Amino acid sequence: MPEETTTTLTTGSATPDVEELLDLAVGALGGGRRAGQHQMAVSVATAIDGSGGPDHLLVQAGTGTGKSLGYLVPAVRHAVCEDERVIVSTATLALQRQIITRDLPLVAQAVADRLPREPRIALLKGWHNYLCQHKIEGGYPADEPTLFDLPTGGERAGVAEHPAPGAASGAAALGEQVVRLREWAQETTTGDRDDLVPGVSDKAWRQVSVTALECLGAKCPLIDDCFPDQARTSAREADVVVTNHAMLGIAASGSPGVLPEHGVVVVDEAHELSDRVTAAATADLSVPIIEHAARLARRHGGVQTTDLDLAIGAFGTVVASLPAERFPDGLPDDARSAVAAVRDAARTVLSALKPDTSGGPQAQPDTGMKMAQATMLQVFEIAERMAQDPTGHDVLWCSRAGEDGRWSGDGVSKLHAAPLAVAGLIRTNLLTERTGVFTSATLALGGTFDPVARSLGLDDDGATWSGLDVGSPFDYPQQGILYIAKHLPQPGREAATDGQLDEIADLITAAGGRTLGLFSSRRAALAVAEAMRERLDVPVLCQGDDQLPTLVKEFAADPQTCLFGTLSLWQGVDVPGPSCQLVLIDRIPFPRPDDPVKSARARAVEAAGGNGFMQVSANHAALLLAQGAGRLIRSTADRGVVAVLDPRLATARYGSYLTKSMPDFWTTTDRRVVLSALERLSALG
Repeated sequence: MPEETTTTLTTGSATPDVEELLDLAVGALGGGRRAGQHQMAVSVATAIDGSGGPDHLLVQAGTGTGKSLGYLVPAVRHAVCEDERVIVSTATLALQRQIITRDLPLVAQAVADRLPREPRIALLKGWHNYLCQHKIEGGYPADEPTLFDLPTGGERAGVAEHPAPGAASGAAALGEQVVRLREWAQETTTGDRDDLVPGVSDKAWRQVSVTALECLGAKCPLIDDCFPDQARTSAREADVVVTNHAMLGIAASGSPGVLPEHGVVVVDEAHELSDRVTAAATADLSVPIIEHAARLARRHGGVQTTDLDLAIGAFGTVVASLPAERFPDGLPDDARSAVAAVRDAARTVLSALKPDTSGGPQAQPDTGMKMAQATMLQVFEIAERMAQDPTGHDVLWCSRAGEDGRWSGDGVSKLHAAPLAVAGLIRTNLLTERTGVFTSATLALGGTFDPVARSLGLDDDGATWSGLDVGSPFDYPQQGILYIAKHLPQPGREAATDGQLDEIADLITAAGGRTLGLFSSRRAALAVAEAMRERLDVPVLCQGDDQLPTLVKEFAADPQTCLFGTLSLWQGVDVPGPSCQLVLIDRIPFPRPDDPVKSARARAVEAAGGNGFMQVSANHAALLLAQGAGRLIRSTADRGVVAVLDPRLATARYGSYLTKSMPDFWTTTDRRVVLSALERLSALG
């Protein structure tokens, strides 16, 4: 690995020193100098300015480093001084909001006097995240109730995560939400869904927004008031554009035009990028999806769908008989034929969906026709992709209702297609002739950056990359203990063993509550929560009891409270102080053996002579363990224990690889030492 760069960077007399600019920004924030943050800023500047550094840079910056300013300062400096736009992408709404509302405006204001001109910044999201003025004014036909409430593939990925509001369900509640949206439309200056507090349901939002394919574009009579168009205009004029990984996923999937021209992309929370690109490139096909497209074609296009209706019937019969599994050699012949029939029929309908031009070029655009065309085009493209002879580029599988966590309905069978690998998509569509800076608190898995670099395609493009760990201001060996319950039996199929329940009860009792429980499944979280409520006299919250932000707020407010949950709690929960002094992890979070994409990727690695378990399953587990264990120490004053109730972390050959990915806690298998430590912490309050 290249030596860490620590020298001050100066690229010319007109370019201010990056460390001096960082001091200005940190001072404006009221902070102090942090060596890791300066080291990061210098390395980022070296990479993006092309002054003898690597083509791409991976930076692991632990919690408390101040990594946002560590990349924003050199990004602003480069964009203004070199007149080259920089894209900054985040994985979560919380970080995106922090950057665009606080960190980036602060940096721009603090360094403006030292730059040739004032920096211009902008926020860019997927089309569906903005109000459509034309739809609000009645320019689109009302959406019909359907199982297909959200668009598929990349457009769905472009919708940022939104917790369901606590309002009552049903038609009345939906109507109330739509009325509130129409009132909000009269006062908002952005039309951005995230500016609406409290939020509304996805179904309500669908009544006032359109997808990029449904948009009329320049033909829209309200184009001058178009919120998504205004956002894109601002992005094209900005020096630094803040977006999200879903948008990068759409760009990586072959739609580069969703982002303005740029020379540098900075990816924060970069450990999530591969999964987000995979999600954006994943397509689904089911009877409700195709039927919805057919209804729109009949209703708004006035076309016959006889052949498509017949194809839907045949498709439904075949798919309902398929096993819920992956198809390593492509779809079975009968399924491929059924999908091909849907494709051919959809192509015919698309040809018939032509807008009425009898009124001449000045005629009002037919929005219903536009919706029908967009939906049918999606069905055609998905069916065409699935019907192709197996190329080895896609993973194909069938699921039943609810099995993949992304679909609900009564007995619906669904086909899925996901890319076998996304490294090539990232390399070709995001990084070609651009500099990539990737940063996160967890990038070095097993003590090396190679796995993440491989997942991003950095090892195949002929370019150079460098990995840098700037450390953390926290003293992990002094502040935290990693306890591995080596005496427990290896976890099995049950949600929780009696031994685990006894261990959990003893640990929580010693800690006096103060416990964040991270579980590998919802079933396990519910089972343990129920058992602890019966055994212990401390409040036990479980994911699903209420909105997640509400649960986290309750957990943080009462040190005696415990909070149990699954994947959403492994990342992003930030509760410093005495409320979180014990983080419980029930088992090593390997992917499910029947996970179609990860199992296919593991087999592909093995076919190429590699170790599929280590490159796929172990890396997946290492990343989650690092993220989960990172919930414990959030400030220099925090103390506590991470307890892993899976003896394989201490006994298996891969155990050391996994522990090297976690913070450098003091490690023990002695439960008496751990119980005593928790009791002392509890006594301190």
